[in-house]
Amino acid sequence: MAEASNSSQVQSAYGAEQIQVLEGLEPVRKRPGMYIGTTGPRGLHHLVYEVVDNSVDEALAGHCSDIEVSLNADGSCTVSDNGRGIPTDIHPRTGKSALETVLTVLHAGGKFGSGGYKVSGGLHGVGVSVVNALSEWVLVTVYRQDQVHTQRFERGAPIGSLLSAPGEKGRTGTTVCFKPDIQIFSTGIDFDYQTLSARLRELAYLNGGVRIVFRDDRPDSLREEVYHYQGGIREYVAYMNAGKDPLHPEIIYVNSEKDGVQVEAALQWCVDAYSDSILGFANNIRTIDGGTHIEGLKTVLTRTLNTFARKRGKRKEADGNLAGENIREGLTAVLSVKVPDPEFEGQTKTKLGNTEVRGIVDTVVGESLNEYLEFHPQVIDLILEKAIQAFNAAEAARRARELVRRKSVLESSTLPGKLADCSSRDPSESEIYIVEGDSAGGSAKQGRDRRNQAILPLRGKILNIEKTDDAKIYKNTEIQALITALGLGIKGEEFDQKNLRYHRIVIMTDADVDGAHIRTLILTFFFRYQRALVEGGFIYIACPPLYKVERGKNHSYCYNEQDLKKTLDGFGEKANYTIQRFKGLGEMMPKQLWETTMDPTTRTMKRVEIEDAAEADRIFTILMGDKVAPRRAFIEAHSAELDLAELDI
Repeated sequence: MAEASNSSQVQSAYGAEQIQVLEGLEPVRKRPGMYIGTTGPRGLHHLVYEVVDNSVDEALAGHCSDIEVSLNADGSCTVSDNGRGIPTDIHPRTGKSALETVLTVLHAGGKFGSGGYKVSGGLHGVGVSVVNALSEWVLVTVYRQDQVHTQRFERGAPIGSLLSAPGEKGRTGTTVCFKPDIQIFSTGIDFDYQTLSARLRELAYLNGGVRIVFRDDRPDSLREEVYHYQGGIREYVAYMNAGKDPLHPEIIYVNSEKDGVQVEAALQWCVDAYSDSILGFANNIRTIDGGTHIEGLKTVLTRTLNTFARKRGKRKEADGNLAGENIREGLTAVLSVKVPDPEFEGQTKTKLGNTEVRGIVDTVVGESLNEYLEFHPQVIDLILEKAIQAFNAAEAARRARELVRRKSVLESSTLPGKLADCSSRDPSESEIYIVEGDSAGGSAKQGRDRRNQAILPLRGKILNIEKTDDAKIYKNTEIQALITALGLGIKGEEFDQKNLRYHRIVIMTDADVDGAHIRTLILTFFFRYQRALVEGGFIYIACPPLYKVERGKNHSYCYNEQDLKKTLDGFGEKANYTIQRFKGLGEMMPKQLWETTMDPTTRTMKRVEIEDAAEADRIFTILMGDKVAPRRAFIEAHSAELDLAELDI
């Protein structure tokens, strides 16, 4: 990445005339959800991303090398960079400074015209103006042309005019400090360190050489991390595969440009993985729904490796082609494209639509991959052997699937004998509780609402999907019971939501370490076997109480240690009370289980969501994979933060 440029010539080429104005800012505070998706935690953190993305766009343009993000003690967030600085001269159309125009006018920025940015992530142009509209206050400081310019805004409106003073000679950049508006984000304005950390680390990987410093200056959580990866996405793949056993030590790397589109890819296959993990990015934006760049990558991988399979005598014409999923088994890949005029599907920008990118990725990756594999025959042989093993395992799994199909609710009325089904046949109002053991299952069956609550007891700890191939999965009794009871059908494309028998699947395990382990095993099954259930919001975790506190004729339930302490503190010093600790769900009377954990009017449940698929993939590998050292390190790092019995993925 080029060092930040301080020349006045570069700055003069990026001025007010390049800031195009499309419409006013008034709608944002009235309908914030239209611009940031939600006014909950996700929308709150989106504000930080919007400001950081502006700095990253400066880095993409070659004018910024350092970005600093800090969470301040007063609840505000500061983002600083050493880019060119937002232009401060008068905008010809608005008559205001370009800085004020960018901060107060929706769709105003340097990303719509020519010359401001060649490639940009913030292409919807709602970035910093929306942050301004949804913040209690914003203070912007610009270092530009040996001047320091400052302006304050409150709830989108400028407070006074732009102030300018002599600045440090040669210094350039922009600092934006903002405090989210509690009137907008009524659920709270506390930033989550881990959420922001994951995105900033991701941006540093995607922009090799850019140094991002992340500080938490809040009194209760002082810390600082630096993300600086000269290896870029190669280091990203290494990070994701840290808990796995690589098939080939060297990460295959592609970096080329065609027709103005930059394509960067890093690939590595692993021995001990049975699924692929492909992350796609377009202009630094995670395309979680894929798009033409991912289609191009999958196509070229399938074609290239099948060609090598025949060239090296691994497959004959009569054998047919290896399927794409066979070739991608165990693959970790990061694909990042930089497109001058990207077409994203939807406001959330989760799928790239440019048709020309498919062919560009195919050509660029194909040329580099062919060249690499020609010179590394031992690598292609290892990849092909794994792909052929995957093909053979898929055939074995197909035969095993037939057994499941014959027992499936889709072709037979036979449901698992242990399932206590509900009377409702409307999936939208039906829920199923997956519980551990017959004892808890008995209490749950007696305490439930039989109309719409089904109970499926599982015996002991189910199979660890992370360490198991498909053939063993389909032969496992407990897994078969889950597949059949839920109406899942068979893994992959065969899942159809219309066949799902319950729209709320609740994992209800004991509130201890064993219960947490069983919960993680079940979550691993859903994440690896049928991720669409998690992404669709169908998976929940029940929250049973740990304690029952009785005082006289009154009683209350406590769900964690803090809850218990708060309850006891409320009694005073000389109060008489008794505490019952629930070691397991089976110890609770059916009525207790109903009123604390299953009654929709009083219960608390957590919906399982995937904020970051790559990080979820990495954590599942660490917790459930073969390697002990990464798991030990993870537990040691996080054991002080929370009780392991409360550890949720």
